[in-house]
Amino acid sequence: MKDPLTPWLFPAASQTEETAENAPLAERLRPRRLSEIVGQDQLLGEGCFLREAIRQDQIPSMIFWGPPGVGKTTLARVIARQTRAHFVALSAVLAGIKEVREIVGMARKELQRQGRRTILFVDEIHRFNKAQQDAFLPHVESGTIILIGATTENPSFEVIAPLLSRCRVLVLEPLEETHLLAILKRALEDAEQGYGDLRIEAEPDALRQIALFSGGDARRALNALEAAVQLGSAEQSDGPLSLTTALVREALQKRTLLYDKAGEEHFNLISALHKSLRNSDVDASLYWLARMLESGEDPLYIARRLVRFASEDVGLADPGALGKALDAMRAVDFIGLPEGKLALAQATVYLAQAPKSNAVYRAYGAVAEAVAECPHEPVPLQLRNAPTALMKGLGYGRGYLYAHDQELGTADLDCLPDSLVGRRFYHPSEEGFEGRVARRLEEWRRRRTRAATESNEDES
Repeated sequence: MKDPLTPWLFPAASQTEETAENAPLAERLRPRRLSEIVGQDQLLGEGCFLREAIRQDQIPSMIFWGPPGVGKTTLARVIARQTRAHFVALSAVLAGIKEVREIVGMARKELQRQGRRTILFVDEIHRFNKAQQDAFLPHVESGTIILIGATTENPSFEVIAPLLSRCRVLVLEPLEETHLLAILKRALEDAEQGYGDLRIEAEPDALRQIALFSGGDARRALNALEAAVQLGSAEQSDGPLSLTTALVREALQKRTLLYDKAGEEHFNLISALHKSLRNSDVDASLYWLARMLESGEDPLYIARRLVRFASEDVGLADPGALGKALDAMRAVDFIGLPEGKLALAQATVYLAQAPKSNAVYRAYGAVAEAVAECPHEPVPLQLRNAPTALMKGLGYGRGYLYAHDQELGTADLDCLPDSLVGRRFYHPSEEGFEGRVARRLEEWRRRRTRAATESNEDES
């Protein structure tokens, strides 16, 4: 009888120890034992948590969080081979609550009949919605299943809090260049699963180029190597295959950058740009700008963030910064890409080198807090218009002094609601133009104090 779970299960280690010869190189070389895994020393080093949990067969529910190609699925399969638990692998792309319930039923029977707990590995767990994730909770809580989820997205946003509190989150880092080079060399030397029988002579720089291209992703590195070998084999009929940098460049054609406009990397990169601008680091700012543009980010999104930065972090230290950012936004909207990239680069350089002040940003935040505290303060009578006799009779406009008619250019006039009189919200810095603003405001305050003194003397 055909297993009804087959359509949404992907192959687990227990199903076969052999890998088909026509499988991709990355699949053929997937480590089968803990000793074969390269990298992730923070989890798998001697005495580290995960290594000890596997060794002692005490696996808790976990979430593996990391970018593609760093070993999340591989670790799950190694756990399957090296523990006594029953192992089931599930793809969140293809499955739903119905399949989860079926697995839980199988797990209960396994626990009752064999005394074995079931490890349920859910790939791309972030693709399950809240209701689907809720279905795991009672079974993880009761110990019926040990849940291991894998995700490329930040679990804080993509996994519901009750489930997250019952799992240990393990962060897998992108592989380093040395790790990728070791994996590539193993692929060239392994005669059984790799290219050990093809007599490939690889230039060190060619392998290094693949490692650099891969961005910490072992699967991408092996796929690139496989493409280069296939291309070289087609072009070279006899003798050892020479894996050169030119051959690798031809196979790769165009470097694909790691970027997900809807995921965490999107926010990481815009954060890096904003903070590099704030730190007045022109080179870093241009780098992060290019990372986003070359990865396909919407240029108008970047332009909007530059406009925001001009007000938030430059402010009145350079009043021209907002105009420069708006000019760049209009230019990009008008001419599009690729020509608009230079307009954004120009604005980025300008904003990075500009004097910085967040005084306006902080002032608005302080004012917003005051409004929240006192949302219904009446407008002082002296500031109200009095277009009718009734309003004049009620005191509207009484005591108002027209600043232009005053000898000092300002009057002894309270313009804030009574409960806020004397409050200071805007504290200008001494940076750039804002330093002049600070001195000018201080002069106006001195004049108002003098006007108040003269008014009191006249009254006396």
